[in-house]
Amino acid sequence: MPRESSPKRERQYEHIKESVLERGESEDVAEEIAARTVNKERARHGEARTASRSSTHDISSGRRGGLRSHEGAGGRTYDQLYNEARHRNIKGRSKMNKRELEHALGR
Repeated sequence: MPRESSPKRERQYEHIKESVLERGESEDVAEEIAARTVNKERARHGEARTASRSSTHDISSGRRGGLRSHEGAGGRTYDQLYNEARHRNIKGRSKMNKRELEHALGR
């Protein structure tokens, strides 16, 4: 985190980092995602010295992530569905396409 970060942004960074680690990502990936998200939020709220146009005019990070992780823009990816099917031990999953995996998982 940048030195001039507020305690709120520090907490936000740690929370995002922990969430990404719980998803199974590496420490480096978790730190990068947390830093990018917090930096974007700082830019959106005028707390950063410089900000790109996409940082200030795009939808919020929380909203964007929510759209991509659930039903928006096609729902979950094939890999996400396949991994859930593997964890549930669904037979024949390797021959299924995305729609068939969704049906098998009851989605």
